[in-house]
Amino acid sequence: MVESTLIKGGLVVTGDSQGRVIPGGFVRIEGNRISEVGRGIPRLKSDTTIDASKNVIIPGLITAHTHLYGILLRGATLGIEPPTDFAQVLQRVWWPLDEVMSVEDARSSSLAASADMLRNGSTFFADTYSGPNSIDGVLDAISDAARNVGIRSMLSFEITERNSPQEAERGLQENVRFAQRCFKEKGLSSAMMSLHASFTVSDELITRAVTRASGLEIPVTIHTSEGLVDVYHNLEKHGERTVERLDRLGVLRRRTVLAHCVHVTAPEIEIMARQGVGVAHNPMSNMLNAVGTSPVPGMLARRIPVGLGNDGWIYDPFENMRCAFTVHRLAAWNPSVMTAEQVFRMATIDGARCYGLDRELGSIEAGKVADIVLLGVSRVPTPLDAGSVIGHLVNTFGGRDVERVIVDGRTVVDHGRLSLISDDEVAGRCQRTAQDLWSRLSKRITRKQ
Repeated sequence: MVESTLIKGGLVVTGDSQGRVIPGGFVRIEGNRISEVGRGIPRLKSDTTIDASKNVIIPGLITAHTHLYGILLRGATLGIEPPTDFAQVLQRVWWPLDEVMSVEDARSSSLAASADMLRNGSTFFADTYSGPNSIDGVLDAISDAARNVGIRSMLSFEITERNSPQEAERGLQENVRFAQRCFKEKGLSSAMMSLHASFTVSDELITRAVTRASGLEIPVTIHTSEGLVDVYHNLEKHGERTVERLDRLGVLRRRTVLAHCVHVTAPEIEIMARQGVGVAHNPMSNMLNAVGTSPVPGMLARRIPVGLGNDGWIYDPFENMRCAFTVHRLAAWNPSVMTAEQVFRMATIDGARCYGLDRELGSIEAGKVADIVLLGVSRVPTPLDAGSVIGHLVNTFGGRDVERVIVDGRTVVDHGRLSLISDDEVAGRCQRTAQDLWSRLSKRITRKQ
C-alpha cells in the first residue's frame, strides 16, 4: 500500500510557470510523487501529517554543477606558489589533487558534500569527478555514498586527454558503464557524459563522447570558456572561439550543459540560444578564481536556461543565489539587471530544465517527484507573505533555516540533521580522509616543486 503524507498550513512557493504562491497551502504526497497542491483541505486523507504553519515550503533546490571532492580542500594549507591566473590554479591546485585522489577519497567526499548540500536545501546535484588514478568503479562509490545520505544526483567522470589517450578512453568507458547501471536500477542516481574542457580534449574525442551520449540518451556537460586559456587555445589551434568549435563538433544541443561560460561573446550566446543548450552558472567560484563575470543577463534575454552551481566550493545554495543576485548588478553597473525571481528560477526550475528534468523536478506541482524543502521562519525580521517571500528567499533565508528536506517522498533531513545517517559519522569519516589526503598531496607538490 502506498503511504501518503500531508504537509499543511505553510506558505507554499510552487515555482511553477505561473509563479504561484499559496498562503496557508498544503502539499499532499503519495509514495514518491506530489499528488495535490492547494489551499484549505485536500480531497483525500493522509497517513502522516506535517504541520508547516511556521514554514515556507519550496521546491528542492537544484545544484546544476559541482565537484564533490572539492570539499576535501576546505581549510587546506598546501604550501604552493600563489597562482596568478586560472591556468595556474588548475596546474598548482586541482590537477595535483586529481592525481592523488583514490576511489575511497571520492566516496568520503561524496558523503560529506552530499550531506552539506542536503542540509542546506539542495535535493539534486550534477557532479563531475576527475582523477586519473581512480577511474574504474569510482562513479559507483560516489553514487552509493550520495544514496546513503538520501540526495538525488547526476554523475559523470570528467574525460580528458591531459595525461594520455588511454586515460580518456577509460573515462569514457566509466561513464558508459555507469549509465547502463543507472538504467537498470532507476534509483536516485542518473548519468551524464562529461568532457573536462575543450583545451584538454581533441576533436575526435569530443565527437566520440557526444555520439556515445546521444546513443545512451544522457546529457553532456563541458567546462566552457571558464578562463581565457580555453578561448586562446581554440583561437590559436582551431581559429574558432570555444562555443564555435563546440558547435562545429555537434556538442551543442538540448540537454547539453555548458559550465561557466564566463568569456563568451554575443555571437556565441546567439549560437547557444539557437541550439537550445543550458548553462551552469557558478558565480562564487568565478569570483574565487578571479576569472570574470559570466554575461548571464544576456543569456536570460535570449531565453537560455541558466542553472546555479557551486563548482565544489560553497555548498549553501542560498549563498550562491545571493551572489548571482548581486555580482551581475555590479558588473553591469545596474541595480535592476537581475531580479530575485530570476535568481530563484535559476536555483529551481531552470536548473532542472538544463538537464531536461523540468517535468520531474524544480517545482511543486502534482505529478512531479516529491523533492521539497521546509524553511523555518523564526529569523525573518520583516513581514513574510505571498508578495515578499521571493525577496526573502534571496535576501534573508540561508541554509541554517532548513528544517526539513524531503527527497523522493522520504524525509532525509529533520530539524536540520540528517535522517538516514549520522552527521557525526559523516564528519568523522571526511576528516580522516582529508587528513590523509593532505599528507599525500603535500608530498606530491613538494616533489614537483
